Order: sequence, then C-alpha cells, then structure tokens
Amino acid sequence: MTTLVHKQAATGALTGLALGDALGFPTEFDDVPSILAKCGPWRQMELPKRAIVSDDTQMTLALGRAVRTAMDRGVLAPQRLVRPLREEFVNWYQSPENNRAPGRTCMKACHLLKDESRPWQDASQTESKGCGANMRVAPLGLVSGLSDEQRAGAAQLQSALTHGHPTALAASDLTAHAVRLLAQGAEPTGLIGLLRSYALENRSRYHERWLGDLWRRAGDPGPGQFIARGWDECLEALERLRHGVRTVSPETDPCLATGEGWIAEEALATGLLCFLLFVDEPVTALRRAACTAGDSDSIACLTGAFSGAHLGAEAWPTQWADRVEYRGDLLTLGALWDA
Repeated sequence: MTTLVHKQAATGALTGLALGDALGFPTEFDDVPSILAKCGPWRQMELPKRAIVSDDTQMTLALGRAVRTAMDRGVLAPQRLVRPLREEFVNWYQSPENNRAPGRTCMKACHLLKDESRPWQDASQTESKGCGANMRVAPLGLVSGLSDEQRAGAAQLQSALTHGHPTALAASDLTAHAVRLLAQGAEPTGLIGLLRSYALENRSRYHERWLGDLWRRAGDPGPGQFIARGWDECLEALERLRHGVRTVSPETDPCLATGEGWIAEEALATGLLCFLLFVDEPVTALRRAACTAGDSDSIACLTGAFSGAHLGAEAWPTQWADRVEYRGDLLTLGALWDA
C-alpha cells in the first residue's frame, strides 16, 4: 500500500475538497443547461479567479481544528472531542464569514448548541439527513493513529451534532472510511465492494459510547433498529453506484444515476461516481462533479477529497491550488496529518 507520507494524501484530499467546493459553488443551484451556458463546455470549466469556497470547506476546517485540539489533549474520545467540536461549530455559526448559503440544518443545530447547558443530543436534528454532515468529515479519514472504533465513532458524532438522522451518521462513517481506504492505497476498482462489506459489518452497530441516547430522539424501538435504517439506505445508494459505474456515460449528468446529492447517501454516491469515472483525471472529475443538476459544491468537494486521497497533493495544478481560499489553513492541517 502507498503510504500517506509518500503521496501527501491529507494535503491532496483537503486541497481537492476545497477546489471542488470552489468550482461547484457558483453552479450549485443551476441545472446543467444553465451551467453550460454560463461556463462553456464542462470539460473546460475554469476555477474562478477568486476561488471562494462555501460552508463545506469552512466546516471541514472547523472539524479538522476540533480533532487537532482533542488529540493534542490525549487519546481521541467522545468527551474530549465534543467540547472543541461544539465550540468550533458555534464559532463558525457566529462568524461574519458564514455567508455562503449555509444549510438550514447546520444553522438551526448550531443555534441550539450555543446554549452550553443543553446536551448536544437535544440540538441534533434527527429528522435531517442532509449532506452537510458528510461533506465535512474527510479529516477523520486522514488522521493517522485512530482505531476503527475511534474513526467510526468520531465520524458519526460530528454528524450527530447537527444531522442526527441515522443515514447521515452512516454516510459520514462511510465517507471517512472511503477517504481512509484511498489514502492507504486501496485500489479504486475494489472500493465499492469494500464499502459494501463495511456497511454490512456495521449495520446493527450503534456507537453508544460516542452517541449516548441519541437514538431515543428518533422514535425507533431500539438503537440497533435506529442505525440499521441508515446503513440500509446507504447500501441502496451503493447499489445504484455499482450500476452507475458500469453504465453511465461520462457526458451525462451523474445525478441521473445516483441522485442530486442534497441528502447524505446521494452526495456520497454521486461524489464517488465522479471520482470513479475519472480515477486518473482528477481535474476532469471535479469538472464533471461541478457540472451537475444537484448540490454541485458538495458533490465536487467529496469528489475532490476522494481524488486527492487517492493521488495525493500532486493531483492538483499549482495555479489552482495556490489561489483557493483558506489555502494556509488547508496546508497546515494537511502537513500535520501527512507527517
């Protein structure tokens, strides 16, 4: 397996995520004909001169900083992570830079998280499986030294602070796992099978140490039934992805095969589809992801995270990478985790 240090997988993934975000942000609410009219042929889409990112990258950095703070204090554990995570999310919520069409679920949950006397589970929006949870989870696939239980628990916890629907939890866990596999050198041709096996293995596993009694807020008869709902929806999305990889023309909107990405399992599947259609052409993968009828910035940021984890920092043209917003913050975290 390729080592993370050799190819700078963390720097590559974080840079790709931000580039996808910046490329897809201007096209997020447009249909494909409108995007083509505005940008020209999709294979020639250019990064805007001011490569401004959305809340996707902002919240990825918030999560990254929280993980760094928690691990500076010792072994990554639920209580050690939840305090800086809550702090970072509230800081993002109150920041004047939070003006990039943020999602309603994140805004509502972060408003509730401001009240420090409120258990975080009471702020969680258990009916929401929006893609806001898994668009930001890549850092947990890039940090080395975590056990499988730590990575999965932390991925689900960071989702649950805002998006408490079991499908948001499962999709976040799967996204972090996919990033980790690719960073470690897994072959993209076998990725869907590996993710499917992981979903089946974890289908009834509720991470109580990390999530507490979150499941009770959703009205399920028990924690196992709660989390299985999420994994089952992710397994259905992986099946659509498996079919799409074999049948989709790169010239058609990938959303037609795997969904528009506004919800967690579709964002994961469509982001993976764009990556798998252009495994060795990361910039083309980003352009395809940004020229979609759906949640273009979130789809493209996931595509960029997968491509960058797989190919490393050299995947991205210097003239693009150097001008993406928050470049210094992305490099700082990337260098930390690549070391």
